[in-house]
Amino acid sequence: MSLRPLVTAELLAVGSELTTGQTRETDGGDLARELSGLGVEVRRLTALPDELDLVAGALADALGRVDLVITTGGLGPTPDDLTREAIAAVCGETPAEDPELLAWLEALFARRGRTMVPMNRKQAWLIPSARALANGRGTAPGWWIDRPDGRVIVALPGPPREMAAMWRSAALPGLRARGLGGDRAAATLRLTGIGESDAAALIGEELLRAANPDVATYAREDAVDVRVDARAADGRTAAELLSATLGHLGPLLERWTFARGEEGWPEALARRLGERRVAAVEVGLSGALAGLIGGATWLARLEVLSTTQASVGRLAEAAREQASGGQAGRKPAGRKLAGLKLPGGGTIGLAVRIEPSGRDTAVRIGLADEGGTAVSDEIAFLGGTDGRRRAALAACATLWRRLGDPGGAGESEGPAS
Repeated sequence: MSLRPLVTAELLAVGSELTTGQTRETDGGDLARELSGLGVEVRRLTALPDELDLVAGALADALGRVDLVITTGGLGPTPDDLTREAIAAVCGETPAEDPELLAWLEALFARRGRTMVPMNRKQAWLIPSARALANGRGTAPGWWIDRPDGRVIVALPGPPREMAAMWRSAALPGLRARGLGGDRAAATLRLTGIGESDAAALIGEELLRAANPDVATYAREDAVDVRVDARAADGRTAAELLSATLGHLGPLLERWTFARGEEGWPEALARRLGERRVAAVEVGLSGALAGLIGGATWLARLEVLSTTQASVGRLAEAAREQASGGQAGRKPAGRKLAGLKLPGGGTIGLAVRIEPSGRDTAVRIGLADEGGTAVSDEIAFLGGTDGRRRAALAACATLWRRLGDPGGAGESEGPAS
């Protein structure tokens, strides 16, 4: 058998419940994310119904394209669980009961005080080129098949808890030992305050169309992501190619780059806050800001109010009161915004309030720190849940910009009282 490196992969999710929409397929995304991080190029993710010809055909096609094929699902005991049959057909082998697997299955049922019905016996099948992968969370062992040309098939159960446990304990260690992944390096820049199309225009079509490094933009719920994925080539390591591309993109996107990789707003704001803490109040957002930053270690307190609790008054002064840890001075704030008198504990105060604006959402944000108070206004696209989520993101972005540029957060209201 040839020991080819496993640097490309396809993922096949088997089950008619996936292709009819009765169950959402998540295994493929989880595996693809991990494989990509290990230097494996995932070429395709495919969902297939419980039809033997389709599954066998997809498996054979995948083996003609990539080094590693991973299937999820179709390992149950019922007649429509056909992944074993499909693999056997592609390999030209006949499955048979394995005595050790059968004894394990029978003991598993006996331990639970149940009699194993004959239908379950197919879960003890193996073909000559397969070895079983232990399932510690269910009755469906997985399969590992080494092909004569060095390609590998790994069959995992479909239920996410079973799949993840088998992947971690049995499949991944074997693949690592076998030689998983190539010299690849990737990084993600997370942007705020710029749309995906504007970011793409800055990056330029030439770089976005280049094959290596691969540069792509993605519109996420909380950011616009720019991902750079490099492979070693022409005598240069993946890390060298990645570094060169980031060196080009960095100055272009620096103004909008608030985080990298898997980081979100709590981590991005923590870097700029240092030892400072934030006391915040949200009005009318129904907890959207709390959902975004509620677990942050730098958050001194966060009040969630409805618009009926705070319908008239002062937003900038509320932020100032939060920052000062008590009531603001008697001097009225420069703008009448939202009636809030909340004591708080933090060196920076943040207050955000929304109200409908046609089909969109009007957002008003107040900030107060040692440099004074400021108020800014913007329109969040759409209303309802979308508008509230975007308002929370706008509040985080405004605070982030203020921390990076204390004079640039909006209309100055003068020094804090």
